[in-house]
Amino acid sequence: MSQRQVLQVFEQYQRARTQFVQAVAELASRPQNIDTLQNAGVMSLLRPLLLDVVPTIQQTAALALGRLANYNDALAEAVVKGNILPHLVCSLSEQNRFYKKAAAFVLRAVGKHSPQLAQAIVQCGALEMLVICLEDFDPGVKEAASWALGYIARHNSELSQAVVDAGAVPLLVLCIQEPEIALKRIAASTLSDISKHSPELAQTVVDAGAIAHLAQMILNPDAKLKRQVLSALSQIAKHSVDLAELVVEAEIFPVVLTCLKDSDEYVKKNGATLIREIAKHTPELSQLIVNAGGVAAVIDCIGSCRGTVRLPGIMMLGYVAAHSENLSMAVIVSKGIPPLCACLVEEHEDHIKAAAAWALGQVGRHTPEHARAVAVANVLPTLLAMYMDTRSSEDLQMKTKKALKNILQKCTYLPALEPLLHDAPPNIVKHIVGQFSKVLPHDSKARRLFVTTGGLKKVQEIKAEPGSLLQEYINTINNCYPEEIVSASYLHQAGSIFSVPTATFSLPCSWRC
Repeated sequence: MSQRQVLQVFEQYQRARTQFVQAVAELASRPQNIDTLQNAGVMSLLRPLLLDVVPTIQQTAALALGRLANYNDALAEAVVKGNILPHLVCSLSEQNRFYKKAAAFVLRAVGKHSPQLAQAIVQCGALEMLVICLEDFDPGVKEAASWALGYIARHNSELSQAVVDAGAVPLLVLCIQEPEIALKRIAASTLSDISKHSPELAQTVVDAGAIAHLAQMILNPDAKLKRQVLSALSQIAKHSVDLAELVVEAEIFPVVLTCLKDSDEYVKKNGATLIREIAKHTPELSQLIVNAGGVAAVIDCIGSCRGTVRLPGIMMLGYVAAHSENLSMAVIVSKGIPPLCACLVEEHEDHIKAAAAWALGQVGRHTPEHARAVAVANVLPTLLAMYMDTRSSEDLQMKTKKALKNILQKCTYLPALEPLLHDAPPNIVKHIVGQFSKVLPHDSKARRLFVTTGGLKKVQEIKAEPGSLLQEYINTINNCYPEEIVSASYLHQAGSIFSVPTATFSLPCSWRC
């Protein structure tokens, strides 16, 4: 056999390996093929090809493994149990940029599924190699490494701390300064994933100088980049007053308000989330947002969108209103109540309705003036109906009950309260009757109306425990009227009495005052 014939055998073997990994990589990109590939033992066949002498075979084998591991946690676990990760990690520092990207893709695909799988990646020493890749000349390698680090860090604070300890944060901050938009996006996303777990981790990101660079990109025309930038700033600001103030000091206002008018729904949502995370901390930060026009901008945003995009804006208005009477009045004056009422009616998700109910409760809980502003929007019957609806979630029932209590305890606008007397359950009626007992002794016109509209009759029908607070309220109301008006035999005639013109009917003197 000639030398040429011998070499042909090796060439055929190489072509066969190449064809095999290319075919598997292609098949693995289609979900319907995954089970068949797994049952055929594809993992054990791909593993030796990661150490192949031909670089393209190595790269394609890694790509195939990544696609398989990306599909579900069982296949990702098979990669770990197959002792494949050490081969990938060892090769990361030695191979070319194509292999590095493929290997980082495998690590990302494995690590995304669970903290346990991400921990397996940490234990095999992958973090150090991925951090080295962040310094690579090729932006595609940096992007792949950053992506893998983000998928590891997002699970919990321990894994995120491991990424920090490996020295990733300063290099990620450098990555967001690179010209490539894709790299900026992934690096910002990874910084967000690191920051979200604790104030200490967020402080590490801040200490690396991330805030200033992130703030500069708020107006970047790329929507996907803006999403990640706003998310990262939100994750930093949410932890403490000091961190929120550092974000504000980067002069994000009023620039960030333009994001609330963006055509991209996620940019709107993340922009509102950032404002919410700042507003929740102190009255001073909320006042700063009000002064910058933030409340009006958020109200416009709520009115222009639907679904979960509304949620952070709804909560932001609730946080602002909760701080003080003046800030709550700023929400009212900016016409914030109608959009919140609209959210109660228009939205289908209970958690969004619950947030709107909570926000309305925060607006109306301060003074009779605040409560009246909410009551005249005719939202109390809606809140009551949701509270009594058996289909409402437990959280929605709890939030509507609390909102009703907050508003009713301050509301002295009786025309809004009286319709509730006929439908409310005893635990809500108590608060309604309590408000009537406060107003009626001092308002003769209200006393007359209370009889003509049947309110007094309804109060007599309420069964209260002797000596209870509700019974005291009823007694206070009854004491505002002559005994003959209160008596059951006379109640039915009260309507006709009051229909007689005032000039021809003289009220009992005790009732005129």
